[in-house]
Amino acid sequence: MAPLRAQPSDPAGPPAATQDDAAAPGAKPAEVATEPRAAPPETETAVTADEVAADEVAADEVAADEVAADEVAADEVAADEVRAALAADAAARAPAAGAVAPSGPVEPARTTPPADSPPAALGGGAFSLNPDITLILDVAFAHFSEEENLQTGGHDPTATGFNLQQFEMSVGAAVDPYLRLDGSLVFSQFGVELEEAYGTTLGLPARLQARFGQFLHRFGRINATHLHAWDFVDQPFAVGRIFGAEGGRGLGVELSWLSPLPWYAELVGTALQADGEGTARSFYADETFEIDDPADLLYVTALEQFFPLSDDWSCSWGLSAALGPNATGRDNRTDVYGTDLYLKYRPITRESQQAITWQTEVFYRRRQIPDQLLQDVSLYSQLVVQLTKRWAVAGRYEFGSPAVGLDGEVGLDALDPEWVDERQRVALNASFWPSEFSRFRLQGSYDAPGWLERGIWATFLTAELVVGPHGAHTF
Repeated sequence: MAPLRAQPSDPAGPPAATQDDAAAPGAKPAEVATEPRAAPPETETAVTADEVAADEVAADEVAADEVAADEVAADEVAADEVRAALAADAAARAPAAGAVAPSGPVEPARTTPPADSPPAALGGGAFSLNPDITLILDVAFAHFSEEENLQTGGHDPTATGFNLQQFEMSVGAAVDPYLRLDGSLVFSQFGVELEEAYGTTLGLPARLQARFGQFLHRFGRINATHLHAWDFVDQPFAVGRIFGAEGGRGLGVELSWLSPLPWYAELVGTALQADGEGTARSFYADETFEIDDPADLLYVTALEQFFPLSDDWSCSWGLSAALGPNATGRDNRTDVYGTDLYLKYRPITRESQQAITWQTEVFYRRRQIPDQLLQDVSLYSQLVVQLTKRWAVAGRYEFGSPAVGLDGEVGLDALDPEWVDERQRVALNASFWPSEFSRFRLQGSYDAPGWLERGIWATFLTAELVVGPHGAHTF
């Protein structure tokens, strides 16, 4: 929202007071008759002076009234701006959504404004002194056929019985026309975790936008999202295997640039701390090293593109890379490369609540360790079918190769020493939304690690409740 500034009119100023009917002091009277004329009485002269003084006071009062009128006009302009701002704030809050909306994700919305937009018009919503606060509860009942279930996500159900996946409190608001603040606290049975807390610029020139603080970096599609935006109960094991249980995140700064190409194309560059067992597993993990030069940081870059193929079909394609040091030696590096594809069919040319989305991500990781170079591949591919406004079904396939050396032989991987064979997992689920602020999901999966004699069956029944405003998620 534009800052509430009074825009007073620019009057030329009150007109100068005139006294055409009163003689100016010291002026010589005109001679109108040749015959001598008796001087006026002293009382008449005194009355004339009083009248002149009264006229001057009246002129000052008229000027003061005109200035006051200008001030009233300026106040009316300011009042109109306040009313317009309140209306815009109400309009901005009206479409807020809670859980993942049953109608499916929305088209991409870029918060970076055009280069020629004034700062007062930025931010994508009205400015408010009251932050948006959202509470999200995710609970699950789980059953595993084996005690060793190999779940890798920090919010995954991990034991047979009832599981508190998370209780999240999200806070966000525009600080002013130039900056926005967002934060997310996650409560569990074992403590409180600061998941994200970052500022976002709203008025940088040249189609630029920056974030700074602690945040989930934008490698691929799913890493930057939260549990309530997922199409499945648990996180793909590729994310936990490469970045950690909490996904890739850290303290740092991000700069993104929206290109002027005829299609949506955004280039993102990020510099982060490279440590964190649950957030930078393939890098420094739980080791702590001093930062001596820029090579000791984790760098993440991504290119995100969106193509409207037709009125009913759209596509998003991205390329990502994460490059940084690892904990096996001061000069040893880890490089992770990825690509993601998202294809969506939603018939807007006819009235329908149905939609089909296909999402795939592939991760390739290379790690230098003493006397060896390890490489592995992980991927997931999922299909979601929105049957009606309230019902959807989905299926997902996952694959992870063992870490092998340049000779193709399985290497000794200190991160996952048991991962000596391929791992595959499939999952099916059905989701029901009573409203956009609640969701129930039933999911079954079968995990087949090649190094175990038996596979792992898992069943989940989850409930999600949302209180408060929560914006739609990225396409």
